[in-house]
Amino acid sequence: MNKKIDAFLAKHNFPVHLNINAVIDALLCDMENGLTKSGLKAGEEMIPTYALPPTTKPVNETVIVIDAGGTNFRSCLVSFDACGKATISEMEKTCMPGVARELSKKEFFDQFATNLEHLKNKASKIGFCFSYPMQITDDGDGILNGFSKEVKAPEVVGCKIGACLSDALVEHGWNRPTKISLLNDTVAALLAGASQCGDGFDYSSYIGFILGTGMNLAYIQPEMPNLKKQIIVCESGKFDKVIASDFDRELDAHSTVPGSFALEKKCSGAYLGAVAFYAIKAACKDGIFTEATAKALSSLEALTLIDMDSYLHSPLSNDTQLGKILADCKATSDDYSALYLLCDAVVERSARYASAILAAAVIKSGEGKNPVKPVCVVCNGTTFYKTNYVKERVQGYLEQVLREQRSLFARLISVEDDITIGTAISGLV
Repeated sequence: MNKKIDAFLAKHNFPVHLNINAVIDALLCDMENGLTKSGLKAGEEMIPTYALPPTTKPVNETVIVIDAGGTNFRSCLVSFDACGKATISEMEKTCMPGVARELSKKEFFDQFATNLEHLKNKASKIGFCFSYPMQITDDGDGILNGFSKEVKAPEVVGCKIGACLSDALVEHGWNRPTKISLLNDTVAALLAGASQCGDGFDYSSYIGFILGTGMNLAYIQPEMPNLKKQIIVCESGKFDKVIASDFDRELDAHSTVPGSFALEKKCSGAYLGAVAFYAIKAACKDGIFTEATAKALSSLEALTLIDMDSYLHSPLSNDTQLGKILADCKATSDDYSALYLLCDAVVERSARYASAILAAAVIKSGEGKNPVKPVCVVCNGTTFYKTNYVKERVQGYLEQVLREQRSLFARLISVEDDITIGTAISGLV
């Protein structure tokens, strides 16, 4: 059955055993082009942040934290005590403006101010995790390059987010904030790791990696000609030197912005279920399943990552969407195996790409050469932690391509409330 599925995938240009080292090489070349502005087009936007992790922990400070990304808008207060320990309070979660319907620029920022009403004037500084492609300015603000994740507010593109929010808050009766610092979730994760880790390692550098609904990474770039040492956001999801299978092309054609976020559409949770959906549809036409099973699976109208992952975690259960379909049509053992292998191939490819992205960032950092001073990789995202064997596969592949092949050392960790804590730190430095 494995060979049959491999042949089917190869026929549709789906990389059965993606060469991680080849992807690493391509990523490193793309990253270099993005940093040096050599004139060679880079798929990734290598975005300077003009920031480094603070050398000391914040103490006796309170900051408002906003986390806007995906479908949720979260806001809270974070207070650091005399020892630098963080306490989170007054957390509220609402819907991200612009998801339910298209908003004008004024409507967008007015909705932000309304969402923040419970924190009015409770701190003068704001850390704002805004997880969309933006250009960070040297004053810590951010100019939006464009929305992803289906947010509809086109007038906001090109705006200075912090300045516009500050104006909206004043209109809603606030004292003008003394500082609003923009960052994305990868930088927040990186800062949380640099500030909160105390696990017995002397980390030589830090990486923030998100693999959830979307996918992105930030790392610390050493000094280069015309570029100071600083945190760089890679916008890895835009990397476009990737193989597109027939299933990927089908997904892209049905996405909100076709032709964009090529790698994200092959890695992140927003898209993995859909890739599997188109693979299953093609398999039904290509005779991979028995006739009855092909007919039953062809009735699928959509497939989410949750539905696909539920099957991978419990393939013989009748309580999952796919398991019930197979049970109802009296699918054969080979049908069960074929469906499992198809879904697993989509997850496996995601893990291989994620490994390549992380390995390239470790290499680019110039650190991790000492096993007791590894690069600290703060990982965040439900796709990374909950999708079937993604975390374990990434760890295994990094062991191969970094430790065994390059004598480089990285340590994957999680930090509780990393995005919130890292965003608070950003608001104070």
